[in-house]
Amino acid sequence: MKRMRSQSGFTLIELLVSMTMGVIVLGAVGSLVVSAMKDQPRISERAQDISTARWILERLTRELRDGIRVDNATASSVSFETYVRHTTCGGSTVLASSAEPIKCEVTFTCSTTKCTRIEAAPKVTTGKAQTIFEGIASSSVFSYSPSAKEATFVKATLQLPNPAGDAPLTISGGVSLRNATLTN
Repeated sequence: MKRMRSQSGFTLIELLVSMTMGVIVLGAVGSLVVSAMKDQPRISERAQDISTARWILERLTRELRDGIRVDNATASSVSFETYVRHTTCGGSTVLASSAEPIKCEVTFTCSTTKCTRIEAAPKVTTGKAQTIFEGIASSSVFSYSPSAKEATFVKATLQLPNPAGDAPLTISGGVSLRNATLTN
């Protein structure tokens, strides 16, 4: 029997070293996957909060843009007369597309945890408040230009708490009351 000069294969030591390295790599990948799966619900909730805050800010600025005048203005609340597409102020029945919108008083009020909206008859700032957003970090949401008493521009800033502990996430936008010139 002839001996083969070149016997291919791995030694036992080479097999043990490569298997140990493979187990270490698979363990590292597995721990990354488990960590990502644990963080995913928090990341998804945070993304949903940001998306909701952007939607609320867009809704608020859209309503302000249609505003006629700001009646009461503070850092945490704004009341303004505007046009709405409901059959009655505070009602839920939407007007027909051919009908003219009606004038109502809309009040947005924000605390350190939530923002609410009230729709009432002109010059009335009380009524059933609807929570439109929860999870803000500051009640100082509104600022006005040229002043709170003669506001023609309203800026809204929503600050959301940051779970990482850094500065809060800030979403802001501003709008001029486009119908303000109609009353002068």
